[in-house]
Amino acid sequence: MTDHNVISAFSEEQAQQLTGVSRRQLRHWDRTGFFSPSLADENRREPHSRAYSFRDIRCLKVLNTLRNEIGVSLPHLRDVKDKLAHLGDDVWVKTTLFVLRKHVYFKNPETAQRENVVTGQGALQIPLLRVQDDLEQAVRSLWTRDAATIGKVQRRRGVARNRPVIAGTRVPVDAIKAFRDAGYTVEQILEEYPGLTDEDIKAALEYGEAA
Repeated sequence: MTDHNVISAFSEEQAQQLTGVSRRQLRHWDRTGFFSPSLADENRREPHSRAYSFRDIRCLKVLNTLRNEIGVSLPHLRDVKDKLAHLGDDVWVKTTLFVLRKHVYFKNPETAQRENVVTGQGALQIPLLRVQDDLEQAVRSLWTRDAATIGKVQRRRGVARNRPVIAGTRVPVDAIKAFRDAGYTVEQILEEYPGLTDEDIKAALEYGEAA
């Protein structure tokens, strides 16, 4: 793995808690190539080998609504993913999706019409309920931290493979540095990690410079 891929902070357990997608589903989707975590070891048998970015969590939240709450079939979701492959890994959050009779629709930018993603057939749709509104708050609640940990770096056995992390979280210091090196501003990094603070980012960058 290269440094620029080190962008994840959520374990399987946290992904399940935040999105509603079961651990069994997460592993099945990864194994079959339907949805894989952004940061993962090639050897999935290693402990903590699957980790999810905030973007992954947003996508999984949408997929939970589509698959588990509305009941859209997995084969249909695979077809939707293939048809919208040009949107890349963020296919589930880069466009507004709609659902009618357990089929997924989207607003085609070329025709400005709402169409069935797979067949191209137009129809009146019921908008997919917005499922991301409270996600950042859920993340913040998950990462409720002792105020004494804010703006500090620590290294704990068994966390992030013993790499330095932002105290009270699983966010590796080198992940923050990788974003900075890629040209991200502090505000953009905070969008990736809504549970962090300005002080956390500053501490990570200062630690990275000193290391």
